[in-house]
Amino acid sequence: MLIDMHSHTVASDDSKATAEQYMKWILYLRGCGHQIDGVVFTEHRQFDFNIDYQELSSRYEVMILKAAELDTDIGHMLVYGVNRDLTSKFDFTDVHMDGLSLLRYAKSVGAIAVPAHPGRKRIGLFDHDHSGPILEELEVLEVLNGGSAAEENHKAFQMMLGHDWKGIGGSDAHLTSAIGRCLTLFDACVKNEQDLVVQLRIGNYRAVKLIETVSIKE
Repeated sequence: MLIDMHSHTVASDDSKATAEQYMKWILYLRGCGHQIDGVVFTEHRQFDFNIDYQELSSRYEVMILKAAELDTDIGHMLVYGVNRDLTSKFDFTDVHMDGLSLLRYAKSVGAIAVPAHPGRKRIGLFDHDHSGPILEELEVLEVLNGGSAAEENHKAFQMMLGHDWKGIGGSDAHLTSAIGRCLTLFDACVKNEQDLVVQLRIGNYRAVKLIETVSIKE
């Protein structure tokens, strides 16, 4: 199952694309021979429990899940499996959130925090303190980001050396045509946000680029 793990709709203040525009582009990509089974909308500094994408998902036959991208003192974090425990513990609008506390607490309440574009300057983990306790808490890194330069993604891969971490891929789309540029290929079927967290911890997946999905489909 191929899922774009990192994307932003107009709910994020710097995105130009609606959820339905992404769905239409995914249909176009499928028509070109690519496989994309689902997307995760990781809106900046927020999580809206009331938004329901079920009708849109059914109409376009694309699984749509929700997550969040949060600003922390060790760089941006993608948080999957967001629940009421997390939103009551942390102010998602806080741009100086304690990243280590987020990593630990997310794990304790059945969620998972993943460093976004860790090789990117200023907002990636690589440019912050990532030693000691932080390294011990990390489980997954975003190693393929569609908005990052090649050298930034390379830094992310380099960070994984010597650690028992897994790597995911996401487009970091803010424009319609960017959706699906990088994805995560899961061996198992993912059905919902809780299942996504389980599969991320099981570890049977890898980051891929859009061009690779043609051969995967074949």
